[in-house]
Amino acid sequence: MFGAARLLLFCHRRGRAAVALAALVAGFGGAADADDTPSVIHAGTLLAVPGEPSEARKSVVIASGRIVKIADGFISPAVAGYPDAAVIDLTDRFVLPGLIDSHTHVTSTPSASFQLDRVVHSDAHRAIWGAANARDTLLAGFTTVRDTAGYRGNSFDSVFALRDGIKAGKVPGPRLLVAGQGVGSLASQGDFLGYRSEVMDLFESRAMCSGPYACRDAVRYLVKRGADFIKMVPTGWATGGERGGDQEHMFADEMRAVVETAHKFGRKVTAHATGLEGVKSALRAGADSIEHGRVLDEEAIALFKETGAYLVPTLLVTVRFTDHASGRVPGSARNVSRGSAPPLSAVAEAWFDATRMAYEGGVKIAFGTDSAITPHGQNAREFALLVDKVGMSPMEAIMTATVNAADHVGLAGEIGKIEPGLAADVIAVAQNPLDDITALESVVFVMRSGVVYRNE
Repeated sequence: MFGAARLLLFCHRRGRAAVALAALVAGFGGAADADDTPSVIHAGTLLAVPGEPSEARKSVVIASGRIVKIADGFISPAVAGYPDAAVIDLTDRFVLPGLIDSHTHVTSTPSASFQLDRVVHSDAHRAIWGAANARDTLLAGFTTVRDTAGYRGNSFDSVFALRDGIKAGKVPGPRLLVAGQGVGSLASQGDFLGYRSEVMDLFESRAMCSGPYACRDAVRYLVKRGADFIKMVPTGWATGGERGGDQEHMFADEMRAVVETAHKFGRKVTAHATGLEGVKSALRAGADSIEHGRVLDEEAIALFKETGAYLVPTLLVTVRFTDHASGRVPGSARNVSRGSAPPLSAVAEAWFDATRMAYEGGVKIAFGTDSAITPHGQNAREFALLVDKVGMSPMEAIMTATVNAADHVGLAGEIGKIEPGLAADVIAVAQNPLDDITALESVVFVMRSGVVYRNE
């Protein structure tokens, strides 16, 4: 049988339309059937646990979608204990764990017509586009991602369907953890804004809340819908309007209600917070992580360390601050043509400074890109920013997208390393990323849960 993963690779080399066909065919048995096929990877250089030294000439034995053992040298299938296993020759490659992006919007796509798209595209439309985005993300080496909210309003079935389709082996894509929608106040970043009042009222989300009791109900509603974690939206966005920028929009009792309710249901809470006071208020309320954290001070750093919360910087969005090719202000539904954008170069520099302060202050940092502001599949461009703008070593940058991110999303015992018992999420690049971090922008091999989706 022409396996789904092989077909996907075949079609990937022949254009996007063909890949879409491969994605459909993959649902008819190929990807799911491949889970039971054992394999032995011969790795020229293996970084099994980021943060520890890499090693040369190692064999990784995989069966039933999991790492079975790691052996010295290039052993045969018979020696590995699986005589019928396939041998995957990566003897001239650098092999490491599948990457994790903690902040994406997989059913959204950069578009000059973004504001119109939100009231034109159906859930079915977004699911199909989301499948294409998920495929591009997986082929770029990201085997797990968190989707931190779909389109505004209550219409976010597409991302739940995509998550479940990937898990069932019907659609190729990364392991997907979803929030559904952000919990925030009316007229805040999480609300459906920028339209005539009748349209805004029609699409108003049940996740918008006023007062702690309503915020508890909003969390319960999202859990009922199937949320894997809860996103809280206590501030506006760095490029928002003059009345909706970095300002804090939720009260302390509302934030505490969100966190307490989510934790009762076993869900972590991450807070979209760009303004300083919103960051600190979310941390005091018990948020498990902060998305963006564009402005920080010493008190904020101390709160991060006191609570053990993660920072997800999403620096990649800054590349759009000097490129308005999308036709809209980055991170906003507002069209650039409607007025001059804020001084975005200053916004970007402050963002880099804040992340550098967090890094130097010992704050835990997890990798995230906010992809959808930038194209899906280009996620690895974040690494160079962490190295060049923040001052991380290449190894530290890799750790943010592996061991750190695995802990951050609550899957430390499942992903983030290449160790016996963990999911067989394995990628490879042609050059050593410890010498040049941009090597991760050109992934040549991708395996998720034992299934090969790319092998050049």
